[in-house]
Amino acid sequence: MTYKEAFNNGLNIVHKNWQLVLIQVAMIITNCILFFIFIGIPLAIAFVMFGLDLTEMTRLKDLLITMREPSEIISRYRGIFLVLLVAFIGYLLVASSIGLYFFGGSAGLIARSIRDNTLRFSLKIFFAEGKRLFLPLVGFTAIIGLIFTCVALVLGIFGGGIGAIIASAREQEAIFTIFLGIFFSLLLFCTGLILIAFTIALALYGLAAVIFKGTGAFKSIKESARYLYHQPRALWLYCIVFSGYIGVSFILILLGAPFSFIPIVGPIIALPYQLFSYTVQSYLGLVILAITFTYYFSTEGKSSETPDITVVPIAEWSSQTSDTSHFQEPRPETPPQELEKPE
Repeated sequence: MTYKEAFNNGLNIVHKNWQLVLIQVAMIITNCILFFIFIGIPLAIAFVMFGLDLTEMTRLKDLLITMREPSEIISRYRGIFLVLLVAFIGYLLVASSIGLYFFGGSAGLIARSIRDNTLRFSLKIFFAEGKRLFLPLVGFTAIIGLIFTCVALVLGIFGGGIGAIIASAREQEAIFTIFLGIFFSLLLFCTGLILIAFTIALALYGLAAVIFKGTGAFKSIKESARYLYHQPRALWLYCIVFSGYIGVSFILILLGAPFSFIPIVGPIIALPYQLFSYTVQSYLGLVILAITFTYYFSTEGKSSETPDITVVPIAEWSSQTSDTSHFQEPRPETPPQELEKPE
């Protein structure tokens, strides 16, 4: 399959299931409401219970004191921090569960549409896919989180080594120090970008293996690495669509930045614009899923769904059926026994 065919098929699948974009928007609105319920209401109750004066916290002097001595503030308002910690953990659990369920339903519905071009959006199929993929996605997300943590540690160690090299080079000439700073900064940026892009591609095609093949979390990561090794065009396809997503998101951020400088009216306009921005990003995210899943299914998924054909050994087959391709001599017929005549 060519890139153009993958793009066209992915766009057609998302357009046929455009309701998924509305579901993603409904999910973010739901998470905002849950944030108010889990964080806002307990915070307000804690302020009332502990008699905290909010007017004192708005002063710049008090804010600087808070930043300099955070341990004193935590020890003074320990109850509030415990309430917020418990509420925040509860919010993360509920919001992540809802997010995984909705994401599993969307990805599963897209995968079914790739298998069957005549399939249309259905809430029954959406909820069925979300239920089917929820637990596999939990394990898969945990492993991907560990991989991202390892990548962050590697980049941190690499950045610390670069900082030490630049610090030791300060004793040399200023031009040489500037050159080393620019060179190693670009090297760190390129290395981080490559590692992050490859990790996301590994996660995306691993997700495709989970959905299309039904493999487990560890096996799906191995399948994804093997697939990217044998199909490097799939990695370049992901880089193209991901670059487009980053570019559109950057443009949306630039267009929304002036709203923060407009007094009074700016925050009012910024809220619907943020909703519009998230809608566009949700649409692009579904398009990326559809394009990569289409390419994966055309190059890998079909072979995994081919039913196994049982091959009967030649010796066993020849013993069960007669071979009519060769001439067979007729066997002599046994003459019938003559009946004895009574004497």
